[in-house]
Amino acid sequence: MQQGVSDRIVPPIKRPILEIKGLYLPIAVTVIVELAVYFGLVSKTLLPPPSEIARTLYDLALGPLWKHIGFSTMRVFTGFVIGAGLGTAAAMIVGLSRNAEKLLDPSFQGLRAIPSLAWVPLLLLWLGIDESSKIAMIAIGGFFPVYLSVLAGIRNVDRKLIEVGEMYGFSQAELAQRIFLPAAMPYLFTGLRTGLSVAWMFLVAAELLAATKGVGYLLTDGRETSRPDTVLAAIIVLALLGKFSDGILKSLETRSLVWRDSMESRIQ
Repeated sequence: MQQGVSDRIVPPIKRPILEIKGLYLPIAVTVIVELAVYFGLVSKTLLPPPSEIARTLYDLALGPLWKHIGFSTMRVFTGFVIGAGLGTAAAMIVGLSRNAEKLLDPSFQGLRAIPSLAWVPLLLLWLGIDESSKIAMIAIGGFFPVYLSVLAGIRNVDRKLIEVGEMYGFSQAELAQRIFLPAAMPYLFTGLRTGLSVAWMFLVAAELLAATKGVGYLLTDGRETSRPDTVLAAIIVLALLGKFSDGILKSLETRSLVWRDSMESRIQ
């Protein structure tokens, strides 16, 4: 059987090579910083060398690091699931009803502009310093990116698909389940990945001010003890956690949208 044009022109993507290339920049930055500190171009008290940060990470890994990672991961997972679920539901309601859009969307757009730190004192007053205030803050952070992305996906659904559904007598609920939501899946995953990164940022805001456990607490502890190596170690841990969780979502996106014929399948 003769191969299609795309099969002849576009070779398969070599994912492992792409992943290895992604390490080039971090390795280069690590070497440059190490040499800059070694030759005295940068003060060690302001920017510890990567070798010292690695020793700090090793010491933390032998001690409380995993406990802090566990608490932070639990908070992000719980808050993100709540926020993403509510964001998806709100987007479906607003996207399918002009009256709901006029009633709800202006308030959502206004709340979206509030900085993360502005929520901290209010949530502490309402919910105290226990886990509920931190999870609520993370849920707020995850809500808006998912809401905006799913809403955009619904608004960009092909009108012909809607007309076919109406021709078959689909109700609003059936249209949402069988047409709008599947068509908005690419937008949903974009919102989930963006919302997850925002959730990690809101986590740090919550843990910086009102926590005794978590990676954000390590940042506070490093600042109060004047240990920039601890601060940078905590930042690296947050970056790795964010990258790992985003990789999981990206893998789910690839598996769920295998039917999509997009530009990504053609990029080498």
